[in-house]
Amino acid sequence: MDDEPTSRLQLPPGPWATVLDALCDRFPAVDRAQWLDRMQRGRVRDARGEPLDASTPHRTGMELTYSREVADEVPVPFEETLVHEDAHLVVADKPHFLPVTPAGRYLEHTLLRRLQRRLGAPDLVPLHRIDRGTAGLVLFSRDPGSRAAYQALFRERRIDKHYEALAPALPGVAFPQVRRSRIEAGEPFFRMRETDGAPNSETRIDVIGRGDATWRYALQPVTGRKHQLRLHLAGLGAPIVGDPLYPVLDESPEDFARPLKLLAKRLVFTDPLSGRRREFQSLREL
Repeated sequence: MDDEPTSRLQLPPGPWATVLDALCDRFPAVDRAQWLDRMQRGRVRDARGEPLDASTPHRTGMELTYSREVADEVPVPFEETLVHEDAHLVVADKPHFLPVTPAGRYLEHTLLRRLQRRLGAPDLVPLHRIDRGTAGLVLFSRDPGSRAAYQALFRERRIDKHYEALAPALPGVAFPQVRRSRIEAGEPFFRMRETDGAPNSETRIDVIGRGDATWRYALQPVTGRKHQLRLHLAGLGAPIVGDPLYPVLDESPEDFARPLKLLAKRLVFTDPLSGRRREFQSLREL
C-alpha cells in the first residue's frame, strides 16, 4: 500500500460496534461491500500499519489509514511534461483535462499521482492549483522543510502568473484594461458568478494576437478566485473558446478534442531561498 494514495482518519465517538460499521456510516457513498473488499485486500490499517478486518471493534480516537480507490476511472490520454526539478521545487507542464489533485472521479489520472510515481516523491505537494480544463504550469513543493517559504509566495501575491486564452474578438473594447468584480458561488455548486458588491477579484487583460473572429488574450490575475479568468473574459463578452461553464452551462459529454483554450503560460518570482529571479515557461501552445 506504500505506493497508493491513502487517507488518515481518527474515529469519532459513536454507537458503532466495529470499525467497518463506522466507515460505512461516515462514508455513505462507499457501500459496505467495497469496505469489506478493501479490508480483505489489506487496504484498511491501524496506525501501526496492521490490517483491520470486519470484526475489528470500534474504539473512539483510533487512528487508521485506508486506500482511496475510484472504480472505472476514465483515463486522461495526454501526458504532462517535466519543466524543472531540484531538491525543493518541481515544475510540471500540465495537459488539458488532467486534474492537479485527486477529487471526484479522478484519482490515479491526476498530475500529483503521476509525478509521485514518476519521481518517487511521495511528499510532493502542489503549491497552487489550476482547473482541470486549463493546461500549463503547476509548481510543487518537494521538501517539507522549505515548503512554507514557497507557499508564502502565493499567499502574499509575490509571484507573477501569466496566462493566455483564445476568445472572440472585442474590437469595441479598449485594451489593456483591468477588470475588477465580486465573484461568489453560483448555481449549480461548481459554477461561480459575478455579482454586485465590493470587488474581490482583479485581472489585468491585454490583446497579444488579433485574428478575424478570435483573439489571443494575455491574462494576469492579481487575485486567485475560482474560475476568475473564465468569468472575467465572459463578462467582457468574450467567453474562452471551449468553455463548457460560461456564460452558459453545456451539459453535453466531455470531448477530448475540444479543450478549453486557456493556458498557464509563465510563472515569475524571486526565489525565497536564494534571492534569485526565477522564470518558468510552458512549451504548450493554444
